[in-house]
Amino acid sequence: MKIISFNVNGIRAIASKTFLEDMKVLDADVICLQETKATEEQVKETVSPLNGYHVYAHHADRKGYSGTAILSKEKPLHVSYKTGMDEHDMEGRTVCLEYEKFYLINVYVPNSGSELLRLDYRQKWDKDFLDYLKKLEKKKPVVVCGDFNVAHKSIDLARPKENYNKSAGHMQQEIDGMDAFTKNGLVDTFRHFNGDEVKYTWWSYRAGARGKNIGWRIDYFLVSESFIPDVIEAFILNDVMGSDHCPVGITLK
Repeated sequence: MKIISFNVNGIRAIASKTFLEDMKVLDADVICLQETKATEEQVKETVSPLNGYHVYAHHADRKGYSGTAILSKEKPLHVSYKTGMDEHDMEGRTVCLEYEKFYLINVYVPNSGSELLRLDYRQKWDKDFLDYLKKLEKKKPVVVCGDFNVAHKSIDLARPKENYNKSAGHMQQEIDGMDAFTKNGLVDTFRHFNGDEVKYTWWSYRAGARGKNIGWRIDYFLVSESFIPDVIEAFILNDVMGSDHCPVGITLK
């Protein structure tokens, strides 16, 4: 079972590029999308050329903002769009599918913002989201993927010294949030399988950052520690274009 996660930075915009062809070539069993910036109907219409998928989308109350979706070949046992916390759910940031052996949670974690105006909210989100995951984990293991909007370690961004405690995505408070996930039984699959390999998943549109590979690794697959034996590999697909992010993925037994 191959699961892909991709922040598309607008599903309708990326569909006018090579997105649909790229997804057909990848032929993943599950495709998790973040920042769709579209309603459920718009997502379904846009991805309709990708045959054979059940489509589940969650949009924000605010039009053209945030949004997540999961495309799954296998019909899940249950679908949930709510974490049970209204202040978080109004932004369309999660979709959770329940399969026989695990929960799959697709997430678009709030960005603290260029002026760090949402840093306090981000800290509350991290705590509440971890609590939500741990509740699910009492029933069965979790697989959590998406744009976490944080470069966890210095190795996860090209210029750590210049950005540490100065830029959203590498503030100590955000690092602490990711530490809480990994210290509470959730494993960063890319690091688990690839050690200290340097690969990024997001690049600024400014100054030709992608061409120079001045990037950040802010897209992750975290899985319950007990589920690691079911994961074969974790990978980053740097050559897939169309967004300021690239897809990441895992393969399950």
